[in-house]
Amino acid sequence: MSTQPSRKLETFPNPAPARDFRIHMEIPEFTCLCPKTGQPDFATLILDYVPDKRCIELKSLKLYIWSFRNEGAFHEAVTNRILDDMVRAIKPRYMLLTARFYVRGGIFTTVSAQHMQRGFKPARMPDMPLLEPDSPKR
Repeated sequence: MSTQPSRKLETFPNPAPARDFRIHMEIPEFTCLCPKTGQPDFATLILDYVPDKRCIELKSLKLYIWSFRNEGAFHEAVTNRILDDMVRAIKPRYMLLTARFYVRGGIFTTVSAQHMQRGFKPARMPDMPLLEPDSPKR
């Protein structure tokens, strides 16, 4: 397998598609560049999702996250882009991505974006973060 950054997210079949279960990941080494100054921005990404038919393969996720290292992006834009790419790859029942950017200019920034399949009713799971439903566009 390649050890170079890649935008390809590989997937594998959900081993328990009849059950709602939560997959939680913390990615403490996310880096992109400030589009204004070119200086590095560092963040911890927190991903929670309920898979449908597919799950994200971890090595490809690592290489995907690495691919942003030399790219300029606003925090809000990169968080939403990552969520959109993951949703496109696996079409989860539910996904929440929270990006906690480290301090820059005395300000910590946290951006959260979520996706929920139309009609999905999340089961009550311990520590399952859910934002209030947003617009009908899910």
